[in-house]
Amino acid sequence: MEAKIYAIITSGGKQYKVEENKDIVVERIEGKEGDKITLSEVNLISNGDKIEIGKPVLAKAAVKATIKKQIKGDKVIAFKYKPKKRYRRKVGHRQLLTILHLNKISVKQ
Repeated sequence: MEAKIYAIITSGGKQYKVEENKDIVVERIEGKEGDKITLSEVNLISNGDKIEIGKPVLAKAAVKATIKKQIKGDKVIAFKYKPKKRYRRKVGHRQLLTILHLNKISVKQ
């Protein structure tokens, strides 16, 4: 059985487990649909039994990706309320997101 290659990357202050030929949703990355980007903040790479861990990142690793779509997330409602004081505030927010298609996880030796 072929070993699965995966990596842990950091994007927008959050960490994601990524595999080749999969899609992930991350916080907005500047660019148009179809643009090729390189994610260089790779924290960990696993290639079967061999695992490389960065301190905090691996300098020789990168993940190549393509921007598939720029979208907005679901609306999140923030409602503040204080009883008996006639204080009510309702604010909605939609996070800007990017769907990435992960092409290649590369490690330079």
